[in-house]
Amino acid sequence: MRKIKISLWGLLALLSALWFAAEPSLFRSTSFFALRGGMVQYSGVLAIGCMSVAMVLALRPRWPEKRLGGLDKVYRLHKWLGLAALVLAIAHWLWAQAPKWAVGWGWLQRPERGPRPAMDNTIAEALTNLRGVAESVGEWAFYGAVVLIALALFKSFPYRLFFKTHRLLAVAYLVLVFHAVALIRFAYWTSAIGMVMAPLLAAGSFAAVVVLLRRVAIDRRIPGQIRSLHYYPGVRVLESEVEVAEGWPGHKAGQFAFATSDASEGAHPYTIASAWRPDDRRITFVVKELGDHTRRLRERLRVGQDVTVEGPYGCFTFDDRRPHQIWVGGGIGVTPFIARMKHLAAHAGNAAQTVDFFHTTRDYDENAIAKLTADAEAAGVRLHVLVASRDGRLDGERIRAAVAQWRQASIWFCGPLDFGQALERDFAQQGFPVTRRFHQELFAMR
Repeated sequence: MRKIKISLWGLLALLSALWFAAEPSLFRSTSFFALRGGMVQYSGVLAIGCMSVAMVLALRPRWPEKRLGGLDKVYRLHKWLGLAALVLAIAHWLWAQAPKWAVGWGWLQRPERGPRPAMDNTIAEALTNLRGVAESVGEWAFYGAVVLIALALFKSFPYRLFFKTHRLLAVAYLVLVFHAVALIRFAYWTSAIGMVMAPLLAAGSFAAVVVLLRRVAIDRRIPGQIRSLHYYPGVRVLESEVEVAEGWPGHKAGQFAFATSDASEGAHPYTIASAWRPDDRRITFVVKELGDHTRRLRERLRVGQDVTVEGPYGCFTFDDRRPHQIWVGGGIGVTPFIARMKHLAAHAGNAAQTVDFFHTTRDYDENAIAKLTADAEAAGVRLHVLVASRDGRLDGERIRAAVAQWRQASIWFCGPLDFGQALERDFAQQGFPVTRRFHQELFAMR
């Protein structure tokens, strides 16, 4: 989370510093309308800058993954950039519109405007002639973007509709790029802020076209076929085994992939619950019934069905040199740990760490727990299963009581966000170095 915050605020700080360098006299303005003109420019630059980076991140690029700690963190930054763009765009709209309302209500007096100075630059003149059109289409694109971003924030909005409507933001973005190019002060383009904004707008526009053509991460998509399906009714979980074609690069335990079984539903992310074996080429997904799509999978999937798998993604890969690891899997957050246990069992002679695995769940299925217990025994992992109705809530105190060497350990958490944050705060209060040794999967793509 720390890297995400640094990235967001760092971008805002960079664009602000460059813009203020281009407008050093803003706060020496002698009139409200001069200040208003500057703030319209400033808020617009920040808004379109955030949207541009968010659009690039929508391509699921490889380069930020390791720097931010995985695609789950990249998508969290994408979400925060979208929210920041929304707030800044509203501020931009208010700076542009509110003074007009105030003039109409008689609260402000419209400034006198002299004749527009002649321009000796044909590009500047062409952009000036486009101002009216740019203002009009930009306003409607702003309204559309507000609605689309608001829909994305409602978790109750069905994913199959979100998948379709969210793509329309690329159209709104392209219109807003035209709006920005026409209305950003021409003098900015030869300053430092212009030299940053130009490649940002170009990269964002390229990303928007890729999104609209449905070519996002196309080089990481591999065809596959469902080989087996098994349902655990007690925990409402469907286990599917998929055989992937040649071209799958292999994956580390803890990574995830996007799987598409129905083109109208789009790709859904699932943690891979199996270790990779090149001689087998099968990967396992364990999916809990949490929404409309996942509840329908048991009825819609069938053995032999073709699917598309994209990935692998993620950096929740248990890579550290600590002598002991503590795993905490809440509910369906158990899946990366299943994959890791499969890997440890296959490489038992290379084990360099001891592991305590805490699995806490509200639901209970005897067969699923028996299978989890067998995996733990094969991997040499000490398993602690806590059923909420029987054992109560898992907290930091219970973990520390069960693991004497917790101060020397690293903690790997996958489960509900609030649960993970509570554990992180609890261990931080005990002096545990959470910034370096508390690893949390933020498995939410919207």
